[in-house]
Amino acid sequence: MIFNVNTAQQTAELLLQINAIKLNSKNPFTWASGWKSPIYCDNRIILSFPAVRNYVRDEFVKHIEDKFGRPDVIAGVATGAIGIGILVAEAMGLPFVYVRPEPKKHGRQNQVEGFLQKGQNVVVVEDLISTGGSSLLAVEALRNEGANVKGMAAIFTYGFPISKEKIEEANLEVYTLSNYENLIQKAVDKKYVSEEELETLQAWNSNPAEWGATLL
Repeated sequence: MIFNVNTAQQTAELLLQINAIKLNSKNPFTWASGWKSPIYCDNRIILSFPAVRNYVRDEFVKHIEDKFGRPDVIAGVATGAIGIGILVAEAMGLPFVYVRPEPKKHGRQNQVEGFLQKGQNVVVVEDLISTGGSSLLAVEALRNEGANVKGMAAIFTYGFPISKEKIEEANLEVYTLSNYENLIQKAVDKKYVSEEELETLQAWNSNPAEWGATLL
């Protein structure tokens, strides 16, 4: 995964400012993967802050062109990346599609919604990469439709080894606006987290899959 340090730090600061980062070590969050976590990154909040969403949109536009070239289509991963994906597609003057977690049970039973032709170059916009499972399911669905997925651009990644391995196996290039390392550094600098919270976050990050067991 690749990122720009200045963008990573600025994005992390903005996420902290709008309270998109939730901390709760006493009553941890449960992720879709089943992992327990003292931290939750809710990037949907970005859409409610015009200055922040415009910053994220503009950074995506700039770095998508730079890292992947100009695609034919922007694809958002449902549901968290639909909103920001549309903003990016609009700014770039490109068509937009979105990818469901699974095919619909009725109607045309689509998993990819929108007009997509075989052979078109697609860049996937994602709000968050944790274990990488749901993100790569979207990529697989697009490839099954005949799309040429040039890469993925995500707002934030936790940078877990398991996600890096999956992304490498999928032969996918990923660019992220920010990541866990820069987020925690900025949170400490700005005193968003206490020393006790920092210890908890470091302990969790070193072994997130098993961390929840220590609470029992």
